Amino acid sequence: MKQTSRHESNGRTRLSLPPLLLYGLLIALGGFLVFCGASAVELASRLAAQGAEAARVGQAYLVSGLLVWSGAALSAIDLFLLLPLKRRDRAILWAPPANLRLTVTLTAYNDEESIRGAVEDFLAHPAVTRVIVVDNNSRDGTAAAAAAAGAEVVAEKRQGYGWCVYRCLEEGLARTDTELTLVCEGDLTFRAYDIDKFLAYIPHAEIVNGTRIVEQLRERWTQLTTFMYYGNFFVGKLLEAKHIGKGTFTDVGTTYKLCRNESLRRLLPLLNPEVNLEFNAHFLDTALQHGFHIVECPVTFHSRVGASKGGNRSNWTALAVGLGMISGLVFGWKERRG
Repeated sequence: MKQTSRHESNGRTRLSLPPLLLYGLLIALGGFLVFCGASAVELASRLAAQGAEAARVGQAYLVSGLLVWSGAALSAIDLFLLLPLKRRDRAILWAPPANLRLTVTLTAYNDEESIRGAVEDFLAHPAVTRVIVVDNNSRDGTAAAAAAAGAEVVAEKRQGYGWCVYRCLEEGLARTDTELTLVCEGDLTFRAYDIDKFLAYIPHAEIVNGTRIVEQLRERWTQLTTFMYYGNFFVGKLLEAKHIGKGTFTDVGTTYKLCRNESLRRLLPLLNPEVNLEFNAHFLDTALQHGFHIVECPVTFHSRVGASKGGNRSNWTALAVGLGMISGLVFGWKERRG
């Protein structure tokens, strides 16, 4: 397939333009929060029959207005002036892989209850050549259960979600008899039958990223609370705003994705596995920044088997991860050492 770089598309130099829509939305959001705070202070002052805060509240209203209008102006510039330059390449990619067989790699950390079922589910799919389980220092019988189910088990001693996903990508890339690597989790929240959807989208992309933000495709009781569900959607839209014209994005937190190995060879050196629970957002942001074609694919999302150990442990943990993702999108991700 045709390789595209960060700055070239169909032989033309692509301008490096600032993500004004992203900045504008965040500035406008800041103005809205200032307005809400000023309104709360004014209401409290009126209830207490005190007028001492009137001048300060008026200043806050002025600041909030300036922020909202500034954010709206930046967003308008990006949408109406810069967007036509950012989306000049409108050709639809069509490059079916020659080999549609794939290697499945599963992250695993204390997933003894679920890993056998996950391995058996993926091995039963006709497009799957093998299943590799990357065990990230599990303290239970995860590795033994995975091996008993027919998976190749690899130990990743460097603790952390980023290291585990990165090792999954490395292991998939190392298998030369397949050209596609599917990354997923071993907790049974995802199902192998969605591979058919990924394969339908892969001719249009280098990376197909699963999205859980389709209400009709998720079970009622999953590890995603309402706060996590819409928070994830919000960060997905910030990612889309940063890379406006390059794709539609609604989910930055799912592990479930299909990658072309030829694209992984170029992408892996650009990724930092030390980015932990925010790694999937880092993965997507970095790939988009360097011109990789990414398409979202709706997938089913099921109740987790076992306890969550990642960013979905609680709403507070999810909030911290979400803020880390926003920080990475705005200020950049920490550089890889070594």
